[in-house]
Amino acid sequence: MVAAAAERVVAELREACAAPAARLNEVAAAMEAEMRAGLREEGGSKIKMIISYVDNLPTGNEEGVFYALDLGGTNFRVLRVHLAGKDKRVAKRESKEVSIPPHLMSGNASELFGFIASALAKYIASEEGHSNVFDDDKQRELGFTFSFPVRQTSIASGTLIKWTKAFSIDDAVGEDVVAELQTAMEKQGVDMRVAALINDTVGTLAAGRYNDEDVVIGVILGTGSNAAYVEEASAIPKLEGELPKSGNMVINTEWGNFDSSCLPITEYDEALDEESLNPGEQIFEKLISGMYLGEIVRRVLLKIASQSSIFGNVSHTLLKTRFILRTPDISAMHHDDTPDLRIVAQKLADNLKIMDTSLDTRKMVVEICDIVTSRSARLAAAGIVGILRKIGRAVPGDERRSVVAIDGGLFEHYAEFRKCLESTLVELLGEEASKSLVVKLTKDGSGLGAALIAAAQSQ
Repeated sequence: MVAAAAERVVAELREACAAPAARLNEVAAAMEAEMRAGLREEGGSKIKMIISYVDNLPTGNEEGVFYALDLGGTNFRVLRVHLAGKDKRVAKRESKEVSIPPHLMSGNASELFGFIASALAKYIASEEGHSNVFDDDKQRELGFTFSFPVRQTSIASGTLIKWTKAFSIDDAVGEDVVAELQTAMEKQGVDMRVAALINDTVGTLAAGRYNDEDVVIGVILGTGSNAAYVEEASAIPKLEGELPKSGNMVINTEWGNFDSSCLPITEYDEALDEESLNPGEQIFEKLISGMYLGEIVRRVLLKIASQSSIFGNVSHTLLKTRFILRTPDISAMHHDDTPDLRIVAQKLADNLKIMDTSLDTRKMVVEICDIVTSRSARLAAAGIVGILRKIGRAVPGDERRSVVAIDGGLFEHYAEFRKCLESTLVELLGEEASKSLVVKLTKDGSGLGAALIAAAQSQ
């Protein structure tokens, strides 16, 4: 028997996290309205709706050898792909990961980009030494995935708005990161042109489209969350100059910063946000992404522990340690199908130093994981529906097949999350319209996707 106080906390949580279809339709409508506002003018919306300048996505016909550089954290990756047209597709792909020395993450821009360019030079020398694919008079093309906030000015230029994560190189802020890389490559004698500057979400869309021409949305559901989609260029009032020949433009929504009064927000979310590095920002991301789900569950467990004795003495546990529970832990507990919930007991003991729980207590923990994860998956589905409605896809009367390409560990590895997301899409779109919608796991947008966009630009 679980204490009445604990039962009450769970009941309140269930109510506060409730996301019935009516509410999700409001979320989708609010998302669509914010998207329209963001397309009208810069700064017109909570979500940036960044113009990517990618107007041609890969078709599958691309041929040649292309490179990608993926810089988004403490490591960067260099990738080389040999594309062999419609039938063979990716004939060969190789990659190398390089870790960035910590002192370069807070030094100056030329040192960081110099280090990256020299690693690129070494990689090219080692790869091409034993390959004869290259004809020497053709310049190499590179897709550059740069996962930091950038003000994009064309397909291959963008100024750094600010560093995030562990980087703080002041002299790079406000500078064109492509020009920095291009200069560094020239100094190293690397004959390579940066054909495209992209972010990982746009890359996911491109990697999805390469394998399936009906892909219209790319979504990341991992540590963080974002979505990109194909918009009609004529529907973007803030787009200056003449419209692209293709008539299309990929928009990077930056939907993580979406916020609306119709979102089901709890006391735990409010406290998490207040104590975060960016209070008041990325509210949607804090409700749905993998970085935060475990932390929300920990906060609920801490409240239960403060109001009942079912976890023993709080000070003997690690319940007060922020971010000690990670999403893989939540997933493992949520999927525990042993009769005595042995995995839940083990996770509580190993991660939180909570020993000797009763079976009823363990069942309650699984229920909390389910409530928090279901809310996350249902909100992510509502966001996708907002985008679909904005572009008139998977709506009554639309016969076209529409595919959503999704990358990220939350979607790939957390089966209950994925099932809930997919069933919520059907619930919101209706049986009939949802028949034309396909959701596909699409991996490595930041590497392969960048090389494919470089290829699509150069053909």
